[in-house]
Amino acid sequence: IIDEAKRSLHDALCVVRNLVRDNRVVYGGGAAEIACSLAVEDAAVKTPGLEQYAMRAFSEALDAVPMALAQNSGLNPISTLAEIKSQQAKAGPSDRGKLGVDCMGRGNNNMKDAFVIDPLIGKKQQLQLATQLCRMVLKVNNVIVSGSGEEDF
Repeated sequence: IIDEAKRSLHDALCVVRNLVRDNRVVYGGGAAEIACSLAVEDAAVKTPGLEQYAMRAFSEALDAVPMALAQNSGLNPISTLAEIKSQQAKAGPSDRGKLGVDCMGRGNNNMKDAFVIDPLIGKKQQLQLATQLCRMVLKVNNVIVSGSGEEDF
């Protein structure tokens, strides 16, 4: 229990540190990721050529966070994500980034009303690190082909 308390206190202090560095916030519960996913998908539709496939794959990757939140909350991740994406697509520009996964089961997906926020600096770091990792994986130019013989082991 003490180790968990130490970890929780460390996490809380890191959030405060991030807010001191940059006090801008985004709505949590996967709302920011869903809004970004919809924006990337809209841009992919307008992009000609093969780039649109990479953009759509990135859009799907952004959906992993709200899917994990829904699944960890005991909700059906696919139907939950589809419902929230539909609500965000129908919402006006001022409400689009506020709708996320209702992890507490209160019946309200509006993260502003639920006071669920995340520091913007943390979200930016998460997206930048994930994107850098994907780029590094895609830049691997050596393919290792496993042999059929036992001498490879």
